[in-house]
Amino acid sequence: MPTIPAGTYRIGTNTMDGFAEDLEGPQISLDSPAFAIDATTVTNQAFQVFVEATGYVTEAERFGWSFVFHYFLSEQTKHRSQKIPNMAWWYAVSGADWRHPEGPDSTIAQRMDHPVVQVSRNDAIAYCQWAKKRLPTEAEWEIAAKGGTSFEKYPWGREFLAENTYHCNIWQGEFPTSNTRADGFANTAPAKWYEPNGFGLYQVIGNVWEWCVNPARIPLTQFQQQTGQTFWARNQTQDDQLYATRGGSFLCHESYCKRYRIAARNGNSGMSAANNLGFRCVKDLDQYTDKSKSGTYSRG
Repeated sequence: MPTIPAGTYRIGTNTMDGFAEDLEGPQISLDSPAFAIDATTVTNQAFQVFVEATGYVTEAERFGWSFVFHYFLSEQTKHRSQKIPNMAWWYAVSGADWRHPEGPDSTIAQRMDHPVVQVSRNDAIAYCQWAKKRLPTEAEWEIAAKGGTSFEKYPWGREFLAENTYHCNIWQGEFPTSNTRADGFANTAPAKWYEPNGFGLYQVIGNVWEWCVNPARIPLTQFQQQTGQTFWARNQTQDDQLYATRGGSFLCHESYCKRYRIAARNGNSGMSAANNLGFRCVKDLDQYTDKSKSGTYSRG
């Protein structure tokens, strides 16, 4: 796990790139202790190890259905599925779960190194508790996503197509009917794809939305007042309240989505799962002083 050094960081933005209701600004400074964070989102392989070790059953499996974007469904599956009211592009698909992200006729057999999806925040909490890790706060996620830069949009720079090259996995083409796969993918990409940021994190922009520990759209100043450990201690309850998500997904497109940016904020209900929603974990570093030597050390 890459270590993010302790320091004073800036989060949020003073630009008008996002939606006013997302409370992306004004930009603030905060002091952050060092923490470790997964280089990638949790993969199908890693989640399978967890399930085999614990017998855990995800909420989508218990409910018997989950949300799937229309583009990945056969006409036959659409006919036997329910279209979600006020969500024109989404269907409630019976049998959709982390092993079958697009429904019972799909498989992860060739996607074990891809992000696990169809996991709710409650599922992510269960995984973190087993792995002795936790979900990041939005502040921790944003600090790590910047990779040691001051960029507020993308960890690779200010332009999306820097050096005329794709650096992340979002929708290319005419949304929501045609995807050219110009960035290499229509669905998820392997979790360890494209170049990492300055801290060694992969795909903090695009691919899958990432669950965070704190409630959605809280004022940024709350991250000055509470540590990640405090948020984790207070927000491990498994419920269906609205919680933060970050990073955007392979379904983001410039025609409608402004949230595939570092400073962008979003949220979803804690029990929700979809084929573009995953997570990565952080780990607190135990601070201790070795009295035989000067200085403070960190260990994971």
